Amino acid sequence: MQNTHLQHPEDSILMGDLSVLDWFTQPANVSVKIDGAPAIVWGTDPQTKTFFVGTKAVFNKKKLRIAHSHDEIDLHYEGEVADILHACYDCLPRTDSIIQGDFIGFGGDDTYRPNAVTYVFPDLVIQSIIVAPHTVYVAENDLRDAVGSCMEVSLKSTRDVLFVQPEGWQDDDKFDDIVRFVRQMSTTVEFAKTKTKARKIEKVLNTFIKIGAVLDPEALADVAECDLNLMRLWKLVKTIKEDRLSLCATSGGPGAYLGRRFIGAEGYVLSNEYGSYKLVKREVFSRYNFNHGRFSVPVE
Repeated sequence: MQNTHLQHPEDSILMGDLSVLDWFTQPANVSVKIDGAPAIVWGTDPQTKTFFVGTKAVFNKKKLRIAHSHDEIDLHYEGEVADILHACYDCLPRTDSIIQGDFIGFGGDDTYRPNAVTYVFPDLVIQSIIVAPHTVYVAENDLRDAVGSCMEVSLKSTRDVLFVQPEGWQDDDKFDDIVRFVRQMSTTVEFAKTKTKARKIEKVLNTFIKIGAVLDPEALADVAECDLNLMRLWKLVKTIKEDRLSLCATSGGPGAYLGRRFIGAEGYVLSNEYGSYKLVKREVFSRYNFNHGRFSVPVE
């Protein structure tokens, strides 16, 4: 996959791309979604052949914010993010790869809330930093052309870095019958014709989720000014997503809590030949993150 923000399966169909239906019917690699912040990218810069760190801004199309030294960290970043990157520059092991992970915190404690979810480790963390790696990239000449895939190998923790990669898996089930019904239903749908229109619909969907409104297709279509059948299709794909999410499980990671409620995991990322999508209960986790996340931003 090109370096893009992972989508919810249901949002991917708004412009008529139904490849997610093929994705639903195929086996997938399962990784556990960790709610860390900020995202950290590190590895060997294909242009300079030297080690770098940064946030997802290293992939910017115009102003790349790649830091090959402590001085360049101060040039491109500031505040808490700069402090985190300084520690990452000192502690992360050098590698020929390009890796992205979520920052969980600095060592010395057993409980961390990097964003919305609180993680509880069985013992005091003795390493300097805690990072949850999840994506590896390939870039021949420039980070702007990086192509990523979900990490399928575990990184070995060092004396400086605790790498958190819980094991995830999915029980078998078949979605062929419901997918055939969705394909038939899609023939009645008027999809969004432009990216601008699709973004407007996504903004309406996220606003409904943020305020806790019922995701009623008629209300959504009325506010988003789009086809009612599109919202019905979106709701059905979301239901299939939640059925697949219910088959996922995890072990081997820190305890995960939303407030005082034990949740096991925020969600999962499933990847196969048809793409990678995040599986999250949006009315629970997305809503909580919109309203209580450490780096909460206005809905877009």
